[in-house]
Amino acid sequence: MNSNSPAIGSQFLSLHLLETLAAVLPVRDENGAPKSIVYGGAERHMITSQARRRAERFHARDRANAGRGALAGRVTGIRTREWALLTARELTSEHGWQQDEAIRTARAMIEATGLKFGDTDKKTVANLTRVLLFAPADAGTRIAAHIAEHAESVRPWTEEYLAAQAAAAVKKKRGRKDKETMQEEPEEDTAAEAKLPPVPAETRAAVLTALAPRDAIDIALYGRFLAEIADSPNVDGAVQSSHAFTVHEAEQVDDFYAAADDAKLDRKKNALDFLDAADDVGAGMTGYQSLISGTFYRHAVLDRRRLRRNLQAAGMSEQEADAVSVAAEAEFVTAFVEAFPEAKKNSTASTGSLPALVLAFEGERPYNYAAAFQAPIDESPIDKNGEGPAGPAAVKRLLKHHAFVSQRRPDISTGRVLTYDPQINELLHALHDTGVTAVTGIEELTA
Repeated sequence: MNSNSPAIGSQFLSLHLLETLAAVLPVRDENGAPKSIVYGGAERHMITSQARRRAERFHARDRANAGRGALAGRVTGIRTREWALLTARELTSEHGWQQDEAIRTARAMIEATGLKFGDTDKKTVANLTRVLLFAPADAGTRIAAHIAEHAESVRPWTEEYLAAQAAAAVKKKRGRKDKETMQEEPEEDTAAEAKLPPVPAETRAAVLTALAPRDAIDIALYGRFLAEIADSPNVDGAVQSSHAFTVHEAEQVDDFYAAADDAKLDRKKNALDFLDAADDVGAGMTGYQSLISGTFYRHAVLDRRRLRRNLQAAGMSEQEADAVSVAAEAEFVTAFVEAFPEAKKNSTASTGSLPALVLAFEGERPYNYAAAFQAPIDESPIDKNGEGPAGPAAVKRLLKHHAFVSQRRPDISTGRVLTYDPQINELLHALHDTGVTAVTGIEELTA
């Protein structure tokens, strides 16, 4: 293995996973249908990387907050549009502010720092930022503490800011009416004439510091992009994730369901049919839901050097960044193996799924093995020139592909494989020249 740092080892940790799912619906499109792609001339079901990454991020965050796992007690982030509301909640509960004043002040301060909010005429979005902002979970607490500490200067600034904003809104409405009645547009854009008082420098610095990535481990892993505030740092995440797709052609069923009306059934059971309303027959409601089944391939890669750089950029020393990155890598691998999107989890028990195979190895660059499944697996019986069930067939293809690539890429380390399927475990013992070593725990997947 080549490396610029003995502590890092090979720069990239590549992870490959096969999982078999039955009658689930982890992600849907705008019409409620399963997402799909066409690959190798065949339609495949797809689970988007966004859904996977969110599940992984929540898995690691919940464990850290509960004091479990390698990142126990570490700071994690929240991605939300509700930073003004979170700040106001802290002001009311911890600093004794009235709710209306707390919300006005929090919104004004965050908005003046650079984030745009929803239309004030629409109550549902008035106090929400227009974009999701991924920031440390304690950002609202920090902003509220600054507001409370500097209340004597913050309160008059807020009143001045809101008054100027209201005056600008009046001018903007008047300008619109003028445009409707005049043949030509006004020479000046009245909205652009608004001169809002700038937020005090120390207050702006406090807000920017609170919203900065700081030591939030999941921001260092998954990154964030914020274009609205030029001097608030973006983070190029250390994790790359692919969309998962079925290794065979898509298999979908439109499941008809009927939900019973408990009260109606109770009346019938107790011979109280005469109390039935006009609609006294059939189910309480009916409908269709699409369900998918199949064996999925997914891939992710961790850039260890990028992770360390992100942590050091957040203010950690080199030694601390090294130690934290090892813990973050362990928790990331755990989440990659264990986490699953929660859509339809109660009706499909999908979150209980365990992978059929996980393959991990290091290299000087990422390696994506999607090409192993460009030709969809034919699940016909082997004696009929098929490959048999998709799970074992996919394992054979993946390991064969890995062995072939490993012979041609000297930077690839010996692979480690983990399975939770006894059938796959037997298959691993029967295969030869795979270039992998079987392990029995997630912690052994990282070198």
